[in-house]
Amino acid sequence: MFFRAVTLAFLLIAAPVVQAAGLKKIEVPADHTGQAITATQWSPCARPAKDIQAGPFVISGVRDCPVAGKNLPLILISHGFGGASLSHHDTAEALSDAGFIVVALNHPDDTLSNTERFHNRQALVTRATDIKRLLDYMLTSSPDSAIINPNSIGFFGFSRGGYTGLILAGAQPDFKKLAPPCTNEAGATCPDNTPQTVLLLPASQDSRVKAFVLADPLSSVFADPTSLKNISHPIDLWASQNGGDGVSPKDVLALAQNLPSPSTLHIAQNAGHFSFLTVCPPKLAEAVPDLCIDAPNFNRAAFHKDFNENMISFFRKTLSSERIE
Repeated sequence: MFFRAVTLAFLLIAAPVVQAAGLKKIEVPADHTGQAITATQWSPCARPAKDIQAGPFVISGVRDCPVAGKNLPLILISHGFGGASLSHHDTAEALSDAGFIVVALNHPDDTLSNTERFHNRQALVTRATDIKRLLDYMLTSSPDSAIINPNSIGFFGFSRGGYTGLILAGAQPDFKKLAPPCTNEAGATCPDNTPQTVLLLPASQDSRVKAFVLADPLSSVFADPTSLKNISHPIDLWASQNGGDGVSPKDVLALAQNLPSPSTLHIAQNAGHFSFLTVCPPKLAEAVPDLCIDAPNFNRAAFHKDFNENMISFFRKTLSSERIE
C-alpha cells in the first residue's frame, strides 16, 4: 500500500482532546535484532491537563506525569505506511483516560521520517519484530514495567499496522499476493520493491498479546484461509465502506469470513481508509484533502468518539484490566 508523501499532513495533524493523559517519549535501544525504536507513551494521570508542544503537535496532557494506578493493561499502537506515533493520538489519549497504558511506536523502516520506505517493502518483514522488541522493553526495561500487567496486553493497528497485528496473532502472509511494484512520488519505479525481497519473514507470533483491534488492515496477503489457522485470540475488525490506499473492502470482508478466532466485524459506513486517522484541522484539510476530507455524509470526529469508546469496551472485556489505586 503506497500513497504519495504526506509529510506535511502528519506534521500538522492536531485533534481535539477532552481529558488529560500522562505523556512521555521513550526509546528502545538498537540491538542485533533491529534499529533503535522511538515511541510515545500515554498513561493515566491525576494532574490537570496542559497544552504540550510535541514537535509540531499540540496535545493536551501532562509531560512525564507519575502513572496513576498499578497492575495496568498495556495497549500497543502500530501506524500505517508512512505514519508516526502520533497518527492516532486521540485514540491513545482516550485509552489512557480509561485506565490503560498506551505506547505508539515509529516503525523505523516505515515511518514518516524514513524516505527510503518508498523504495522497498522491508517494513513488512520488520514490523512485527519492532512490536516484539517494544513489548520486551515495556515489560523488562521500562521505568513503568512494574506497574504493567503482563497478562493484559492488547494491540491496535491501522492499515499496515493491522497487517502487523495479524502477523503477531499468528497469520502467515503470502507475499506473492502483493500489488505490483510501487512508484515513488517522482514517478520512478521502486527498484527493489518486489515480493521476492520480503519472502523471509521470521517467526513473529507473540502469544503475550491477548486481543487485537485492526482497522482496514492490509489483508490481500492472507487470502488463503489456512494462512489464518494459527490465530486464536479475539480480534475486533473494522473496515471502511469505501476503502482506499490499496486496501479493498472486499479483501477485509474476506478476512473477516476466514478468521478462525472469536472475532467481530464492524463496517464504518461512508468512511474511507484515512477516516481512521485522527481528525485534521481546517488548514491541513485544505492542504492534503485526500488524507483529511471524508465523504460529505461522514463525520470523522463523531466516528472517532464512537470508535474509541468501542475499543475501550472491547479491551475491557478481553483483557484483565483491573486497576489498583
